[in-house]
Amino acid sequence: MEITVETRPFTTIETEALVTYVFEDNDPVQGRVAELDQACGGALRKLSSSGELTAKWLETTLVHFPAGLAPQRLLLIGAGKRDKFNVAQLRKLAGAALRYLKARKIARLAFLSWEADRNSASAQAITEGLLVAHFEPDKYKTEKKNGKEVEAGALAGWDATNRAEAEQGIERGRIVAESQNFTRELVNEPSNRLTPRILADRAAAMAREVGLATDVLDESRIEELKMGALLAVAQGSAEPPRVIVVTYTPPEVRPGAPVIGLVGKGVTFDTGGISIKPAEGMEKMKYDMAGGATMLGVMRALARLKPALKVIAVVPATENMPGGRAQKPGDVQVSLAGKTIEVLNTDAEGRLILADGLAYARRLGCTHLVDAATLTGAIVVALSNVNAGVFGSDAAFTERLLASARSAGEKMWQMPLDDEYREMIKSTIADIQNVSSGKGGGAITAAMFLKEFAGDAPWIHLDIAGTAWLDEAKPWAAKGGSGIAVRTLIDFVMNFPADAK
Repeated sequence: MEITVETRPFTTIETEALVTYVFEDNDPVQGRVAELDQACGGALRKLSSSGELTAKWLETTLVHFPAGLAPQRLLLIGAGKRDKFNVAQLRKLAGAALRYLKARKIARLAFLSWEADRNSASAQAITEGLLVAHFEPDKYKTEKKNGKEVEAGALAGWDATNRAEAEQGIERGRIVAESQNFTRELVNEPSNRLTPRILADRAAAMAREVGLATDVLDESRIEELKMGALLAVAQGSAEPPRVIVVTYTPPEVRPGAPVIGLVGKGVTFDTGGISIKPAEGMEKMKYDMAGGATMLGVMRALARLKPALKVIAVVPATENMPGGRAQKPGDVQVSLAGKTIEVLNTDAEGRLILADGLAYARRLGCTHLVDAATLTGAIVVALSNVNAGVFGSDAAFTERLLASARSAGEKMWQMPLDDEYREMIKSTIADIQNVSSGKGGGAITAAMFLKEFAGDAPWIHLDIAGTAWLDEAKPWAAKGGSGIAVRTLIDFVMNFPADAK
């Protein structure tokens, strides 16, 4: 989909649909809507007076062949209260508008920004909204839905004085949105078409395309390194594991500068192992590599945005299967860090592979760590499908990420990591056990387990189990992988100070 800047008067743009947003204030016919109303000879004021134009959040009013306007259609979409409006809502509005028009076989549209939203950040948000909404999870359908694809979108309401700012926002928005969609496509893949080896191949192909360095550890190298926790999970599957390492190095690296490690869980299918999951809903467990896909999507964007810091992504990839060689509840495994782990539940496998992933990232020289994983059902109990859970060992480091989440419009909520939770994963026979012996706090004890393997590095854990998958389509996004945390982590790295400790 092509996205351009349109500097002609918006009333004269010859397009299939002109879109703008309406605020639910005392008078919805104000700002851009008032300008359009004047061009239409008062038609929009009449719609408002009749109650057809209320401007409630995402409410749509479609006017065909509006008098006085060159566009064939005018779509007014409700933006709610002006004082609560922000860039995150603008992104959703753009996405909702595209999906509404796409369903009506519109191929070309123009999105009209209000005066206050003529800036690079808004242009980026609109672009992200349009491109994320344009994505469909229909890769394996032999018969596509009849109808046009949206081929072109224009950002209207700009002029020669701010055109460059709009183009900058479009370019950055395209990089971010296409990287988020890259993650979503990986998450949507069936597990027979995305084994650990195939995931590694897809990561390597992406890295070649954007100019990143890659190193894929096969089973023999994993064994040489003694990644016992990862190997324990992998041994129940006929598919061999992989550890995917993708590295971005800036042209100049300041001595002593931070090296950010992004560690993502890459379980390409999770049956639970011997502690097997119920059959209902198990097909969704193809999404259990969403943390790894997130980190690969972030790296794709960073290669093009070029931060000043070195960034290394580590994705341990495996299946969790109940084969004849599978690990069993009660087994003790030795991790890369040398810590022994009593495995009480083989369905708590994500933390095992992340333990080795975090330790390996430290070995590669990472000074600051962020991991992402569809780790626990407990985080869904705590936060439902609304917020991702955030756990951190360093207050300032964690606050930077939360600020990036707010900037990126992704909902995240900080969870506790009190020392008392460490007592719940003490093992009688090993250094640590992989689940709590008690009840409750499952997301927290899982995070506390991971903290043991981050060493003294500032560390953040993102539990995205409730937010990495959309069970139903949203007005602004299709059903399936959501790409949660991609935008946040891009913003986080791009704004991370080169002198941070």
